[in-house]
Amino acid sequence: MTDRLDAIQSDPVRMGWMVGAPPPPDKLIRFDDGSFAKFPRTRWSYSHMRQFLPTSVVRRADRPVRALPRDERTDLDAVTFVPLAPSPDGTATGFGATGARGGSMTWAESLLANFTDGILVLHRGRIVHERYFGVLDAHTPHIAFSVTKSFVATLAATLVHEGVLDEHATVPHYLPELAASGGFADATIRHLLDMTTGLAYTEDYTDQNSSVWQFSRAGGFRPRPLDYRGPESFYGFIRTLSQDAPHGERFAYKTVNTDTLAWVLRRVTGLSLSELVQERIWSRLGIEDDAYFSVDSTGVEFAGGGLNLTLRDMARFGEMIRLGGRFNDQQVIPTEVVADIRRGGNPDHFALAGYTLLPGWSYRNMWWVAHNEHGAFTARGIHGQAIYIDPAAEMVIARFASHPQGANVNMDPMSLPAYHAIAKHLMRD
Repeated sequence: MTDRLDAIQSDPVRMGWMVGAPPPPDKLIRFDDGSFAKFPRTRWSYSHMRQFLPTSVVRRADRPVRALPRDERTDLDAVTFVPLAPSPDGTATGFGATGARGGSMTWAESLLANFTDGILVLHRGRIVHERYFGVLDAHTPHIAFSVTKSFVATLAATLVHEGVLDEHATVPHYLPELAASGGFADATIRHLLDMTTGLAYTEDYTDQNSSVWQFSRAGGFRPRPLDYRGPESFYGFIRTLSQDAPHGERFAYKTVNTDTLAWVLRRVTGLSLSELVQERIWSRLGIEDDAYFSVDSTGVEFAGGGLNLTLRDMARFGEMIRLGGRFNDQQVIPTEVVADIRRGGNPDHFALAGYTLLPGWSYRNMWWVAHNEHGAFTARGIHGQAIYIDPAAEMVIARFASHPQGANVNMDPMSLPAYHAIAKHLMRD
C-alpha cells in the first residue's frame, strides 16, 4: 500500500485490519516493526493506540455527564469554500470519487480530503454536526497528538496565574538537574510556554534522524533499532539537550518544550500529568469517557503528544475555553488565562518560523492564534488533529484524522478555509 490511497480506498474497515483470530500476516499491525505508525495502518491504529503502548488513565469523575444538546443540521455538508493552495505535490490529495481538482470544495469533500476520522461542530454549545468514519465512534478514544500540548500549557498558565509557577523563573530553578546540561540554563518557563527556546533540536517529521524521532524512541513512542544505545526515557533525553541559539528571540516548534514543562508541573504539584489533568480538568467538565496518556518505561506521560480521548470530550474542553474557562456551572480555567491565550504571542517571533500558510498568526501558551476578523485560535496536532475555536461565530470544531502526511501544511489549505466558511455560514442564523 502507498500513501496515494485516498480516504475511501484506505478506509480501515474496508481494508480489514486486525480482523481474525489471529489476523493474517498482511492484516496484522504491530508496534515492534513500526507498522502501527505507517499509513494506511494508521487509519486503524490511531483509534487503538492503547493496544501498542503502555498508558496511564485519566479517569472521568463519578459525576453526571454534562450533556451536549443536539440541533443537528443537514446543510453544512454543502457549504463551499476555496482552498488556500494546492497540495505541495500539486494534486488534490485524499480525494475519493466525490472530489475535484481546483476551484471550490464542499465541507463534505474536505472531510475526505483530510482523511477525517471524526468531526464535531458545536454552535452556541449545541452539536450541529457530528460524523465518524472508519473504526472511530463516539466512545472510542483517538490519539490527539500535539493537541495534547494545549491541555498541558493551559494547566501551566493556570498555575502561573495562581502564583504556583513563576513564568520568569528559569527551568533549572524548578529542575536543578538541568542546570548542567546547558540547554535550559537560562531558559524560562515563558520560553517553554511560547516555544521560544533556542534548543539544539529539530522537528522534521520526514526525517527519521530528526530530534523529534530520537525523542520518541527514547520515550518508547516509536520502536528502537536493535543497536540502540540512546536515552531510555523522556527525561533521559531532555538531559542531553544543548543550546544553539538565544532563548526568547523567535518561535520554533519543538515538542520537547512541552515535556520539559510537564516535568516542571510534576515537580511543583507532586502529581503526575494524568492526575493533574484529572483533578483540574477532567473531573470538572462532566465528560463521558476516560482518557489516557501513553507513558514511557518510567511511567512518565508523553506530554507533547500522547493524550488519547473521545471526540465529544475534546469538544467539551474546547467549549470550556470558548466560554472563557467556564463550563458545567463552574470556572475550570481562569478567565484571565483564556484572555491571555486569545491575545496571542509575538507575531514577529512567529513570522521567523516561516509558516507561509499562517501569515499574521502567533503562538501563546501552546495555542495557535490566527488574529483574523473572528479572533479564531486553535490547538493542532500532526496528521489532522484539531480544536478550532471561533469566538465571533460562537463555534468550536473538534477533529480527529489520520492523514498520511504529518505536517499541518498538508491539511491547512483545505481545513482552515473550511472552518472559516462553516463559521460564516453559522453566523447567518
